[in-house]
Amino acid sequence: MAEEKKTTAKKAPAKKAAPKTEAKTETKAAPKAKKPAGKTITVTQIGSPIGRQAYQRATLIGLGLNKRHRTRVLEDTPSVRGMINKVSHLVKVEDAA
Repeated sequence: MAEEKKTTAKKAPAKKAAPKTEAKTETKAAPKAKKPAGKTITVTQIGSPIGRQAYQRATLIGLGLNKRHRTRVLEDTPSVRGMINKVSHLVKVEDAA
């Protein structure tokens, strides 16, 4: 009879963990919200995205809105105006002073 060779699975050598060093914990102040330069508009969400198509929900998120009656001051650019046109039935737009 032929002898069966026993194969043993070789385990990879365990990697040694690097010694932990004390990390300097510096607290950074949260960045302040920057006011958009140039002409601005105020956009307020008045409708809920529940039951809406996915692109409408994504557009609201792109505008920085996620709950009703939240307001954002945005730059008046063609891209923002295009986003507002897609969800015009869910937002109220006013000129910012």
